[in-house]
Amino acid sequence: MSGVISVRGLVKRYGSRTVVDGLDLEVPQGAIYAFLGDNGAGKTSTIKVLVGMHPPDGGSAAVLGQDCWEKAIALRHRIGYVPERPRFYEWMTVEEIGWFTAAFHRAGFTARYAEWVARLGLDGSKKLKDLSKGGYARVGLALAMAPDPEVLILDEPTSGLDLLTRRDFLKSMVEMAGEGRTILISSHGISEVERISTHVGLIARGQVLFSGPMDAVKARFTQVFYRSAEPVVEPPGLGLVLHRQRLGKQAELLIQDAAADAAERIAAVPGATDVEATVPSLEDIYAAVMRRVGSPDEEVPT
Repeated sequence: MSGVISVRGLVKRYGSRTVVDGLDLEVPQGAIYAFLGDNGAGKTSTIKVLVGMHPPDGGSAAVLGQDCWEKAIALRHRIGYVPERPRFYEWMTVEEIGWFTAAFHRAGFTARYAEWVARLGLDGSKKLKDLSKGGYARVGLALAMAPDPEVLILDEPTSGLDLLTRRDFLKSMVEMAGEGRTILISSHGISEVERISTHVGLIARGQVLFSGPMDAVKARFTQVFYRSAEPVVEPPGLGLVLHRQRLGKQAELLIQDAAADAAERIAAVPGATDVEATVPSLEDIYAAVMRRVGSPDEEVPT
């Protein structure tokens, strides 16, 4: 295990239901790792193992070289964590929840929490029960940042935040990674996290389908656009076609591990014109892969 976050063959079960099934994950130091998958894919269960909330039922999980379950207490001083649905003592004020939480952390927590409260535009005197959903989420972010963590593990951290606050927060993630912090972020805002992430993992059915540097993962996919008056017969050997779409005369293919001459092959088909090949967006890749995974009769991409 060489990554700041290293997971090997992780298994997590709840009763008879297996939600994480032999998952492998490697996040290097200084990375912003986008951890993406549909609801029920196993993302949150994996994260709860990483932050020491649940023990694994198989395999191993380590953060900063320490076993996530055996060293859970020590790691809580080195990991900032924002759960998907944070819950606090709602009778407290924003300032009071910081004082309360500081008792479980090292010196400097309160001052850093106050800095983040101001940075996120929170009113320290306001009771938590009176906050909006976005305000509640910002308190969770401030508490996660206050320990000055080496690793940030964020489960839908920008849910409920307004556009400008989301952008400011994501910008701060880039700055923190530049300082050597390592960030794993689970989010449904795929286009947002694509702009800041250095690495990405796509998870489905409790397993990682694709993982690695963002550019390397995206390079495995090709989007080909062309025009034709009528549907054309696709030539063989294009690669694994994950998605086909046609709107009027405009047609589109999204291909995994495309042949180097895929665009030329399509251009040679009678009736196909204006052929153009591009690297698709992460959102287009995600949609195509998850659509394929959701089709039981189709080959699952890996």
